[in-house]
Amino acid sequence: MTESAGNQAAGALVTGSEIARLAGVTRAAVSNWRRRYDDFPEPAGGGPNSPLFDLAEIRSWLERQRKGQDVSEEVRLWQTLRGAYGDDMITALADAAAHVDDPRAATPLPEEAVRLIGQLLARGSAAELVTGLAERFTDSVRRAASDQVTTARVVRAVRHFAGRVAEDAVILDPACGTGTLLLCVGPEDGPRRHGQEIDPDSARFAQLRADLTGRDGVRVVVGDSLREDRLPDLKADLVVCDPPVGDTDWGREQLLLDRRWEFGTPSRAESELAWLQHAYAHTAPGGRVLMVMPASVAYRKAGRRIRAELVRRGILTQVTALAPGTAASHAQPVHLWHLRRPAGPGDAATAVRMVDLTAGDPDGPLEPDPAQAADIALIDLLDDSVDLTPGRHVGDSNRDFTAEYRALREQLDDRLERLGRLLPVLGEGRGPGALDGSTVSVAELARAGLVTQSGEEPVSASDQLDTDYLRGFLRSSANVRRSTSLSGTFRLDGRGARVPQMDIEEQRRYGAAFRRLREFEQCAREVADLTRRIAELAGEGLGNGALAPGRDD
Repeated sequence: MTESAGNQAAGALVTGSEIARLAGVTRAAVSNWRRRYDDFPEPAGGGPNSPLFDLAEIRSWLERQRKGQDVSEEVRLWQTLRGAYGDDMITALADAAAHVDDPRAATPLPEEAVRLIGQLLARGSAAELVTGLAERFTDSVRRAASDQVTTARVVRAVRHFAGRVAEDAVILDPACGTGTLLLCVGPEDGPRRHGQEIDPDSARFAQLRADLTGRDGVRVVVGDSLREDRLPDLKADLVVCDPPVGDTDWGREQLLLDRRWEFGTPSRAESELAWLQHAYAHTAPGGRVLMVMPASVAYRKAGRRIRAELVRRGILTQVTALAPGTAASHAQPVHLWHLRRPAGPGDAATAVRMVDLTAGDPDGPLEPDPAQAADIALIDLLDDSVDLTPGRHVGDSNRDFTAEYRALREQLDDRLERLGRLLPVLGEGRGPGALDGSTVSVAELARAGLVTQSGEEPVSASDQLDTDYLRGFLRSSANVRRSTSLSGTFRLDGRGARVPQMDIEEQRRYGAAFRRLREFEQCAREVADLTRRIAELAGEGLGNGALAPGRDD
């Protein structure tokens, strides 16, 4: 067992993934143990889809079964494949799956890998073995913080938002990779699934993965979906896709006149919107698209026209902002765009549902709270930027303009009333320069122990000196000139600063006036900030209909 696991406190709970790491096996192997061994510990918490187990019970069970003591055969197989294929693990997976499918055929696998596969098949199924390899590959890519494959968190989100899928549905993934998304949605039996993948080994593994796990009706073809659509006549009830990100070489120049660009020709920098329109072109009437998108696609200037057309025609039905960390082990944000092809006239969407889950945990609930979702009318999205970022709209939609405006007005009235009271009553003095005669420097006061420094401002250290009097005169125009360096930096405690000599009672009178003046200045700044905020709120509220002019205006 790992040292970190051994150091965990008694009573700690662990997930199936953590058990797999503890024992050096895949999550699929842990699932097999639960089915195969009657004495495997029962869940101690969590839910049906994410059970939690008591760590002490798991450790005890592993010790009894002698699992986790040595490197498992699953790990040795992975290490053998890694040693033989290096970073080309997709080819390794495809070759291993091909050997599982037909052990008699010639294989490029090393002999040790063939031996280990035979041992694993002797005590488990082909489906378990190929699923375990796929999971281990996904985990290895996730730990490297790469988006080379679709993560388990993205799979969970797509499956959740796909909801119920009919048994006779047609499902398409035009960039299916190793088949993860294509195989995850809908019931295991029934739907006809079609995938296309540009990488031959990924496509080969996806097809073998489907075959070895008993999925009928799955067809994966090789080719570039944008440049060479191998399924031109296919119309799907559900299209799912996690497309390549940031690909500027997607074939725009060769495809300028392509009929798929129904909402506008994507720019070179907007390959994701090319994939989106390709997916929509393959959607049957009433069918849906669930497309994984980088957050920047929602607001980039280059895609504004296409976003506007999707909204204007009522095709975009929802944008879901998933929690940071969903796409990979780093915090890259990701959105899920929901499209629906109208089944007929009058069937288009009249609003776009915005769901903002970015404040949540990537493994947390996917069903939003009321404050995390809002239905935004199409007209409210069709502004100069057509920004489809959910966070921008959810907050405004749930904002109580009336209550906020009332509260700001009350604050402003209070500050204005206080402002008048704070301004000190001042009478006629003896004239400019009257206090320049008998003065003392701050340096002398400091040497005499009458002044100390508190933060950036001086403080009286004696009952012979009033702090507010001292600070007030230090801010006089004459001392500002003395305390300002050639660079323009003002130091309140400048050694050249001087204050007039006064008895303590006179100091306190001046100090009280200076203190009131400083409070007046602070209150005036608060009034200015409130004025700006209330003007912005009132203008926005009047413009969007949340506020209306009163009868007394």
